[in-house]
Amino acid sequence: MKASCHKMHDVRGGKHYLQVALFTAAAVMILMLPLAGVMISGEPLERYLEFPPVSLYIDHASFSMVAFASISVLITLSCVLTAALAVKCDGCGPSKMAPGVFPWWGWVSLAANGFFWITAWSRFSWFRAFQIHTFTPLWITYIVFINALTCKKTGSCFMLSRPSAFAGLFPLSALFWWVFEYLNRFVQNWHYSEVGELGAWEYFLYSSISFSTVLPAVLSTQELIMNSQVVNRCCRNAVRIRIPRPKAMAWAATAAGFLALLFIGIFPDYLHPFLWLSPLAVIASAQSFTGGRHIFSGVGKGDWRRPVSASLAALCCGFFWEMWNYYSLAKWYYTVPFMQGFNVFEMPIAGYAGYLPFGLECASAAGIAGIWCELKNPG
Repeated sequence: MKASCHKMHDVRGGKHYLQVALFTAAAVMILMLPLAGVMISGEPLERYLEFPPVSLYIDHASFSMVAFASISVLITLSCVLTAALAVKCDGCGPSKMAPGVFPWWGWVSLAANGFFWITAWSRFSWFRAFQIHTFTPLWITYIVFINALTCKKTGSCFMLSRPSAFAGLFPLSALFWWVFEYLNRFVQNWHYSEVGELGAWEYFLYSSISFSTVLPAVLSTQELIMNSQVVNRCCRNAVRIRIPRPKAMAWAATAAGFLALLFIGIFPDYLHPFLWLSPLAVIASAQSFTGGRHIFSGVGKGDWRRPVSASLAALCCGFFWEMWNYYSLAKWYYTVPFMQGFNVFEMPIAGYAGYLPFGLECASAAGIAGIWCELKNPG
């Protein structure tokens, strides 16, 4: 019996080390391949590594109605196909969740959010020193309010039920978003105002604090959506998709993701969507290689709740990111090739589709750390 326990412990330990090795190798490849690509093309590396990032050196393709229409049709068809696979309402009975009361701190967060929204969009002289720092308090209050809604709906919430994991999301989130900031240097799809006034350490500190709210916001919103009756009734018993050769598919997805990253800096106008798609393919494949849980694990059983809720959560957060950004003093602007014609706030309307895979990446990144949103009503 003791020998059997030792053997099981060794197997688990070996699997853990394999996961660490795979994720480390994947991270190194994600960071190094774009640099290798621009080195091959003969471009100077200095401009891609400039910090803070101020220079704009990519001349993007101008708006094209043909490209806009084609990409819009492709996005629409992809969403319709995914909905056809992921949605199958079964008309099950009433929710088994025990609703709670809306907590007092939810009202406080809502009032505070309103205050910071007003100050973000205003230019009060007495608030001038803090005017460029409104992003973080807006999102902290959003996160608390969303957890309050979940607490009201289910009787508990991520923030209260797993406080250590919830707190761990903040530093993980900062690291996570810095990867996308780095990858953006090779496509320059967005850039920030007010950056030139900050030194390198100031920019790193202020940005890291802001970036730390991304994962808590998306995962808190995912928990709320995933435990809604609509998602539980319509996405838990949908089409089952089983990959005949999952390891081969994972290798193919990894190879495609790496190849796109290698050339993303050479052909930024055409490969910029892979800024979002490649890390997702690599992370999910690495989790699959080790037999670990990944964002698509339930799809083979027809359970689409996790991927659907993650994508919708990022889209929901994306709306508020773009809306609150629009009239803020310190803000970001977009330069998306072919799409810069029909905008909702600063974002080209087709660009909102990028939030769908981004939500999957957020859930996958948290999953690497063993943090998954919980289903309080498994049905």
